Amino acid sequence: MRARPFGPLPVIQFRHLTLARGARPLIEDADLQMHAGWRVGVVGANGSGKSSLFALMRGELHPETGDCLVPRDWRIAAVSQETPPLPQPAIEFVLDGDTELRGVEATIAAATQAHDGHRLAEAHAHLEAIGGYAARSRAATMLDGLGFAPGDLERPVADFSGGWRMRLNLGRALLSRADLLLLDEPTNHLDLDAVVWLERWLTAYRGTLLVVSHDRDFLDGCVTHVAHIESRRLTLYTGNYSSFEEQRASRLAVQQAMFERQQREIAHINSFVTRFRAKATKARQAQSRLKALDRLERVAPAHVDAPFDFEIPAPERSPSPLLTLEDATLGYPGRPVIEHLQLTLQPGARLGLLGANGAGKSTLVKAVAGELAPLAGRRVEGHGLAIGYFAQHQLEQLRSDESPLQHIARAEPATRELELRSYLGHFDFRGTMADAPVGRFSGGERSRLALAMIVRRRPNLLLLDEPTNHLDLEMRHALTRALAEYEGSLVVVSHDRALLRTVCDGFILVADGRAVEFDGDVDDYLAWLAARRASAGAVTAAAAEANGREERRAQRELATAERQTRLAKRRPLVKEAERLERTMAALEAEKRDLEQKLGDAGFYANTPPADVHAASRRCADVAQELGKAEERWLEVQCELEAIGTP
Repeated sequence: MRARPFGPLPVIQFRHLTLARGARPLIEDADLQMHAGWRVGVVGANGSGKSSLFALMRGELHPETGDCLVPRDWRIAAVSQETPPLPQPAIEFVLDGDTELRGVEATIAAATQAHDGHRLAEAHAHLEAIGGYAARSRAATMLDGLGFAPGDLERPVADFSGGWRMRLNLGRALLSRADLLLLDEPTNHLDLDAVVWLERWLTAYRGTLLVVSHDRDFLDGCVTHVAHIESRRLTLYTGNYSSFEEQRASRLAVQQAMFERQQREIAHINSFVTRFRAKATKARQAQSRLKALDRLERVAPAHVDAPFDFEIPAPERSPSPLLTLEDATLGYPGRPVIEHLQLTLQPGARLGLLGANGAGKSTLVKAVAGELAPLAGRRVEGHGLAIGYFAQHQLEQLRSDESPLQHIARAEPATRELELRSYLGHFDFRGTMADAPVGRFSGGERSRLALAMIVRRRPNLLLLDEPTNHLDLEMRHALTRALAEYEGSLVVVSHDRALLRTVCDGFILVADGRAVEFDGDVDDYLAWLAARRASAGAVTAAAAEANGREERRAQRELATAERQTRLAKRRPLVKEAERLERTMAALEAEKRDLEQKLGDAGFYANTPPADVHAASRRCADVAQELGKAEERWLEVQCELEAIGTP
């Protein structure tokens, strides 16, 4: 059956829903409902069907059987995965997401062009009702929250990289006034500051939200329910992600206890049948118990899939210090990003870099890695420094025609293949997966391979720039555990708060052109960030209010000017119409008198022929003048109608 909308009831329903991709079933016989205003986190292993479920909700995929029912009048918004290189300014691109606003603006433009004052007044009232005068300020605030600088707002969309265009797509979806918002991994292209902003924005969102994310802190902060896909079953839990984990653990414990009890019962029945099947006196009972065993609904053993189980080898040795940056200025020719940096990395250092996107975190990591030379100052390596550097751009260096086994064997040609396969298996590259071309891999699979290759080299300093992007929850957990047990040193840039809290002992704040030690933990940074945003928000709100007042004043002045223009055009026409009406009334009266005289036989008998002729001629002239006056009066009325009411 096809997915279809249904009546006014504000609820999403799945009825005996079975969903598949090709011949591969993803979800089977799902029955659940989600109410308006719920914020639902959709979780499950990669490939379990989360994105396919979203495609179903958007009407791009149809169920194999059953129904997906969505309220008929709901507006659905999702983040587009592609953005063409448009010349349109970024803020206008984002504002296009608010189709109601754009519709009202189009009405205002049409009414202004047609000089339709009544329609123009209605459109301005509608614009006021939807907060349209402040729409540009809201869009600017949203783009600021997503990490865009004030100077970016008027830049063409084509100027931005793919990751920043994804942020523009996200902002466009958030601004859409949707009843149902579908977000598939919205934090992948965001830094920690933007993730925290998005989390708070979604918490205040009044519509219905379905979000796929592998960030447990993000889910904890913004969802009210969790929909879990596992073993082709879709199960709905009430509460945030932590609550889901607790409920699922309890359910699995109960399931395991039931399984073990049932196994004991089955073993007892089998033992009875084995012992007494051959005895005539017990044969009937044995057969009865065999039938009961056949009818028994089996309980599956409870288990949690954990495909990842790896550790990062301890470094053989570490110099002291590992690396020093002395009074360094970092950045690019003509554009310094961080100045007067003093940084010494000692063995055992476990640092997290905090700061907004564009502040210079990745620049600092590149400088530590030696990929970016300081513009000023010195970079000094300790003897024996071995760096393992992970960044998203390194995924592009993987050879698409080679397998994971070929990648790792190239670096270790003397190592036995069995050992390499065993190592790759800890990163879930097992069997044919270890021999498959990398070109077919997803972003998460490429990240896993890059991490496997980096940690295999036993570095004594790990530099990780957003290592959890595209990784699912299980792999994130495995990576976090491995990093926590790693005996070397590390510097991490990540928007995953769980990772930062677990693996970092100290933090460096990169902000305002400086990189300094931050006295606090992740939660202290979030508090600092909230205070900073509140301070900036107060200034922005005041400016937005001033801009809103100015825009409303300008709109009122424009409307007043329009009315004055119409009045100036109408005034002479109204006077002319009034004069014509008086003229027509006088001519009508004169015409009646003349026609009455000319219709009286006595008038001809008692009036000289010359006067009769003059009266007849005057009657014809009056009729002609009246016709011209009426024609002009109609023309004036048409002109007045075209100008519109004041």
